Amino acid sequence: MAFIDGTAVNVALPALQSALHATVSNVQWVIESYALLLASLLLVGGSLGDLFGRRKIFLVGVVFFAAASAWCGFAGSIDMLIVARGVQGIGAALLLPGSLSLITASFAEKDRGRAIGVWSGFTTLTAAIGPVFGGWLVEHASWRWVFFLNLPIAAAVIVITVCFLTESRNEKASSQLDWQGAALATLGLGAITFALIEAPKGAGRAVIAGAFGTLALAAFLWVEAHSKAPMVRLSLFKSRNFTGANLLTLFLYSALGGILFFFPLDLIQVQHYTATQAGAALLPLIALMFVLSRWSGGLVARYGARWPLTIGPLVAGAGMALYTFPGIGGSYWTTFFPAVTVLGLGMAISVAPLTTTVMNAVPEDEAGVASGVNNAVSRLASLLAVAVFGLVLYAAFNHALDRRLEALQLTPAARRQVDAARPQLAAAMNADPRVERAIGEAFTSGFRVILWLAAGLAGASAVSAWVLLDPKKRRRSARN
Repeated sequence: MAFIDGTAVNVALPALQSALHATVSNVQWVIESYALLLASLLLVGGSLGDLFGRRKIFLVGVVFFAAASAWCGFAGSIDMLIVARGVQGIGAALLLPGSLSLITASFAEKDRGRAIGVWSGFTTLTAAIGPVFGGWLVEHASWRWVFFLNLPIAAAVIVITVCFLTESRNEKASSQLDWQGAALATLGLGAITFALIEAPKGAGRAVIAGAFGTLALAAFLWVEAHSKAPMVRLSLFKSRNFTGANLLTLFLYSALGGILFFFPLDLIQVQHYTATQAGAALLPLIALMFVLSRWSGGLVARYGARWPLTIGPLVAGAGMALYTFPGIGGSYWTTFFPAVTVLGLGMAISVAPLTTTVMNAVPEDEAGVASGVNNAVSRLASLLAVAVFGLVLYAAFNHALDRRLEALQLTPAARRQVDAARPQLAAAMNADPRVERAIGEAFTSGFRVILWLAAGLAGASAVSAWVLLDPKKRRRSARN
């Protein structure tokens, strides 16, 4: 459910933007409210599973996620949808860490890499179904059905979990939960996200929010260092593999999250793909990850973590760079297909070894926390990427649009009309075909800027893997 939601909603963004008369910053909050609560509470979700039972908390998360999905589907305004998405993020924070920690508790270390590879393959398969089926629903029914899609899946998950999964927990887990740390993380990340998204509307409040967020995150680190029952033991990061893998996750998933948010907007609003076609455009990426995930899951056992986690991000970065070549128009097969394929190959090499490295870097009884940390880092990466890339895109779009509008020599009234629609970026409508073309070209120019930033982040993830990861083919425990 969480992976379908992560891909299908992106395809629905242009439709809900139009239906609910939303600006691009509103659309960003539809993604960010979900990602914010998910990233902030994933660690609590992992701790709850370790304490009360991973299967039990997993089930609670599924039920919560399904109820919030129904609320999203019935939302009558963009503000209500943003709130409902935040509640949905809380449910996802309970179910996501449980899925990986249940696998870790069920398999010996020698089999765990391939088991996680199979897990990656199936989550990738559902992620593939999400944008295609979601795009079809948007095109032939309504964007609301993208959220209703979760309800029958939730029912099936509940039956499978009750009938087939056994309970597991960390018998050494503390009975105390770090709600103070969770609150500070949520406030800090929320304030910084607000500052980045709302910066174009006013620098003053953005600076205040950013400063408050920074102080809250500093307080979070202090609380975690001095708490008797921290949400995450900071000593976990003494493990080079754990630290390196999470730093790699931050860089690589920032790049990927930014692209996956803005790519459907480019396809639908600039390239004029249908929602179904935009969803299908990512199929090569997802198919490669599904087909190769079991194979890549065994790479760590054969070669160690350093090589696959250096090569994979470099290949992914090359794919991101290829996205910069297409302009407006042209066949998918000669424009975006090569980029999607190379990016998919790079991610297929990276994802399962990355997850395996994280889970093998800590003692088994802390699997829930390790899963929570890594999932939180990946979601935090997407959270920050959508905000930061959105700010960069907005600035680059306006700069490129100004240059093109000057050449058109519009009347003052026509220029005011264009300026009023700027917050909608490529969704801005105009009766003048020259202006429509200028808006599309300006968005493409801004999209290229963030693509190069994404490629640079992928390169940084490869460097962090090479410098920090243990080259030896052996487990590194955080307590060694």
